[in-house]
Amino acid sequence: MSEAFTILSETRVFGGWLKRVRHASAALDCAMTFAVYLPPRAEAGARVPTLYWLSGLTCTDENFIQKAGAFRVAAELGLAIVAPDTSPRGEGVPGDPDGAWDFGLGAGFYLDATEQPWARHYRMHDYVTRELPALVEAGFPVSARRSVAGHSMGGHGALVCALRHPGLYRSVSAFSPIVNPAAVPWGEKAFGRYLGPDRDRWLEWDACALIATAAERLPILIDQGDRDGFLEAQLKPERLVAAAEAAGHPLTLRMQPGYDHSYFFIATFIEDHLRHHAAALAG
Repeated sequence: MSEAFTILSETRVFGGWLKRVRHASAALDCAMTFAVYLPPRAEAGARVPTLYWLSGLTCTDENFIQKAGAFRVAAELGLAIVAPDTSPRGEGVPGDPDGAWDFGLGAGFYLDATEQPWARHYRMHDYVTRELPALVEAGFPVSARRSVAGHSMGGHGALVCALRHPGLYRSVSAFSPIVNPAAVPWGEKAFGRYLGPDRDRWLEWDACALIATAAERLPILIDQGDRDGFLEAQLKPERLVAAAEAAGHPLTLRMQPGYDHSYFFIATFIEDHLRHHAAALAG
């Protein structure tokens, strides 16, 4: 066991191991918990590629590991999965002053806050793209071949991570992502508090803006349910489709009839996404 982290639990799953891990995060200035699934191939001594999964509003690492049904296929493909929490937590970490669910605890929006009191702890982008991969790759039998995916707020996070860091990931995908947070209510609330009133600064964390100047053209796979209650007001995938077409960026949007925003939707199509990433990681 590494002195850099503590294993909270270990569970045998489809011949591999699901571990929940606790460590002190320098980026977030608090203790953090994440989950890592290691397929059977890792136990045999191979260093396996890794998919980083970013969850949505109100979630922790446990939502994905309990509900997505990803481990059978991940075991077959030899793919590790890392699922971090969605925000800093703990004593002294500020949440929403009104106790709302769409800001603060559970709602870090995968950016690096610049405004007080959020700037000290809310640096989820730095955590996900730098600190967490370094910890995982040093402490577990995984390679530096990485992909990133996410759901809703985490879909926004996955897109932004890939677009801002050419070469860091081999592939990217999302379920029901918030593609234009600078111009929808969830994002306006979060960005206004985390980043301040200057809307031009918000565009540094907005996939629709970033895709125009992206230095790398990773193909983007998006699944979106057409009965998602957040589709019209918060998600607006057509805006990213238009931005991608204007920039010549490859993007596949699959509108799935009858599906909503839940993990039932994710569980239905997660195999497609895992195979999408495994193909890129094998290249």
